[in-house]
Amino acid sequence: MLTASYKEHYRRNFLLAYPVMLSQLGQVLVGVADSLMVGRLGAEPLAAASLGNVIFYVMMVFGLGVSYALTPLIAAADGEGNRDKIAGIFKNGLLVNTVLGMILALAVFLCTPLLYHMNQPPEVVDLAIPYLRIITLSVIPFMLFQSFRQFAEGLGNTKKAMFITISANALNVVLNYLLIYGTYGFPNLGLNGAGWATLISRFVMAAAMGLFVCFAQRFHIYRSAFKLASYSKAVTKKILNIGIPAGLQFIFEVSAFGFTAIMMGWLGTKALAAHQIAINLASISYMMATGLASAATIRVGNQLGKKDYQMMKEAGYASFLMVTLFMGVAALLFVVWKEAFPTLYVSDPEVIKVAAGLLIVAAFFQISDGVQVVGMGALRGMEDVKIPALIAVTSYWVIGLPSGYILGFTLNFGAQGIWMGLLIGLSVAAALLYWRFGKMTKRIIAKTPT
Repeated sequence: MLTASYKEHYRRNFLLAYPVMLSQLGQVLVGVADSLMVGRLGAEPLAAASLGNVIFYVMMVFGLGVSYALTPLIAAADGEGNRDKIAGIFKNGLLVNTVLGMILALAVFLCTPLLYHMNQPPEVVDLAIPYLRIITLSVIPFMLFQSFRQFAEGLGNTKKAMFITISANALNVVLNYLLIYGTYGFPNLGLNGAGWATLISRFVMAAAMGLFVCFAQRFHIYRSAFKLASYSKAVTKKILNIGIPAGLQFIFEVSAFGFTAIMMGWLGTKALAAHQIAINLASISYMMATGLASAATIRVGNQLGKKDYQMMKEAGYASFLMVTLFMGVAALLFVVWKEAFPTLYVSDPEVIKVAAGLLIVAAFFQISDGVQVVGMGALRGMEDVKIPALIAVTSYWVIGLPSGYILGFTLNFGAQGIWMGLLIGLSVAAALLYWRFGKMTKRIIAKTPT
C-alpha cells in the first residue's frame, strides 16, 4: 500500500479528513472542558453530567446517523455530475432532519423520569434531570447544522464546518466559565450552566452554517433547493432507508457505552465519575477517527457515482490503514499517561486509580474502535447500512455488554471488567465490518463488465 496510487489516496483522504478531525476534536474538547469545569464542583455533579449525557447522546447520535445519509447520496450525485439531484437530496434532507430533531427532543423530555428507575444514586439523578432537559433543546439546532454540514461535505467542502465548529466551541468554553461559576456578574448556575452554554453555542453553529450554504457563491447553482416546494416522497424514502439503519448503527454503539455507564453507577458514584473521565478521553481519539470515516464515506460514495470501482476499493483500504496508525498512537498515549490524564479532572485518589485502570483497557480497544468506525463510513459510502446495523447490535448488545456484565459482576473484575466487555464488542465489530467492506467491493467489481 505504498504505491503511487495509494499515496494519492492518502493525500486526498487526509485533505478531506483533517478539517472534520479538527472540528470533531474541538467538539470533544468542549466535552473535556465541561468535565474539567464541572469536575471542580465535585464528584456528584461530574457523575450527574455523565448520567445526563448518556440519555441525551443516545438520542442525538441517532439523529447524527440519519443526517449522515445526505453525504453518500450527495457525493454519488456529484460523481454523476447531476446538480438537480444534489439540490433535491439536500432539500428533502433538511426537512427530514428538522422534523426528526423535534421528535428526538420530545422523546428525551419524556424519558427523563426514567432516571429515577435505573438504580442510580438519588443525589446524582436530582442534579442530572434539569441539566438533561436544558441540553435536550440543543438537538434541534444541531440537526439543522448537520443538514447544512453534510450537504457541504458531500460536495467535498469540509473546511467551513471546521471553522464554524471550532469558533462555536470556543464560545461554549467561555460560556461554561461564565455560567458554571457565575463570574463577571453572570448567574452561578453550576452544572446547569454547562447545559445553557451547549444550547447557545449550537444555535450559533446552526445559524452560521446555514448562512454559509445559503449565500456562498460556490453553492449558487443549488439554490433551487432552498425553495419550499416540490418535495419528493421517493427521495425522502431513500434518505430514510439509509439514514435510519445508519442511525441505528450509532445508537447501538453509543447506547452500549451508555448502558456501561449505568452499570458503573451500580458500583457507586466514584466508579461512575471515573468512567466519565475515561470515556471523555477515549472519545477524543474516537471522534478524530470519525474524520477519517467521513473521508471514507465521501471518497467511496464519489467513486461509486463515477463507477470507478477499483479507485473506490483503494480509497476505502487507504482509510483503514490511516486509522490503524492513528489509533495506535492514541493507544500508546493512554498507556504512558494513564495516571496523569485523570488528575486533570479530579483530585480524588480513588477516582484517579479507577480511571487509570480503565484507560489501560481503552488503549487495547483503540485500533478496533478506529477500524469499526471507518468500516461503517466506507460501507455507508456504498449505501450499505442494513447489514452493518445488524453487525453493530450483535457486537455490542449480544456480545459486548453481556461479556462486560459477566466480567464485571459475576467474575468480580469490577469497573475494568465492564470495560473489557466493550473491548470484546468493538473487536468483533471491527473484524466483521472490515470483512464486509472487502466482500462488497469484490462483489461490485465482479459484476462490472470487462
